[in-house]
Amino acid sequence: MSQRWPQRLWIVRHGESAGNVAAAAAEAAGHPHIQLDMRDADVPLSPLGRQQARALGHWFAALDEGPDVILASPFVRTRQTAELVAEASTVVHDKVIDERLREREFGILDRLTRSGITALHPQQAEALTLVGKFYHRPPGGESWADVILRLRALLDTISLHHAGQRVLIVAHQVVVLCLRYILEGHDEAAILAIDRAEDVANCSVTEYEFIADERGRECPRLLIYNFTAPMTEEATPVTSAPDQPVAAG
Repeated sequence: MSQRWPQRLWIVRHGESAGNVAAAAAEAAGHPHIQLDMRDADVPLSPLGRQQARALGHWFAALDEGPDVILASPFVRTRQTAELVAEASTVVHDKVIDERLREREFGILDRLTRSGITALHPQQAEALTLVGKFYHRPPGGESWADVILRLRALLDTISLHHAGQRVLIVAHQVVVLCLRYILEGHDEAAILAIDRAEDVANCSVTEYEFIADERGRECPRLLIYNFTAPMTEEATPVTSAPDQPVAAG
C-alpha cells in the first residue's frame, strides 16, 4: 500500500525561547552552564519569540488555504508557538500534541555550552568529534538517528490520520532537519551539510507539496526551507540560535 500524504505539509521551528537567550548569554560569557531554573520541557518563549509566532500566524491567515491541523511538540515553547499561530490564523481547526516531536534529549550534556562540554565531559567531547552528532548518543540522551526513528513513526500516523489534509508541524531545530532527512531521502553527509550551511531560524517555515511520480506514487517536493518572510514582512527580528550548543555541532 502506498503512503497517503497530506495535501500540504508545513514544518516550523518554535519562536525564540528563553533558553535560546540564556544559551547565547552563557556562550558570550564563556560560562560552562546555561543558566535556567526549569526543565527544558518547561522553557517558554521569549517576548520576541511570541512576536515571531504572531507574525507567522498572520502569514498563515493570509493564505488562500491554511492548515487544517497543527501537530506540536509537548514542550512549552512549541505549544505556545502553536497557540499563538492558531490565535492569529482562524482557519486552523485542530491542535494535536505529539511527544514524538519533542526536542532531542541531551542526557548528561543538557544545559552545557560547548566550552562546558569540553571542560566537564572531555571524553564525550572527543566521542562527539569522532563519531559525529548524527550517531553520537550522550549518556541518557539521543543521537539524530534516534530522533529519526521516532519521526518515522510520526509520519506513519500522519499518513493514517491526516491524509489529504493541510498539516502544520511545530517543533524544534533538529526535528526540522530530521524530517527533511526522511522526506527527501538524504544520507548523513547531505543532511549535516544542510545543517552546517545555516541554523534553522526561529519560526521559519519549511513547506512540502506532494506530487505523483512516473509510477503514480505521491512523493514530497520541497517548496521552501528556512523561510523567514513572515517575520521580515512585519519588521520582526529574525533569530537563529541553536536549541542547545551541542546540537549545532
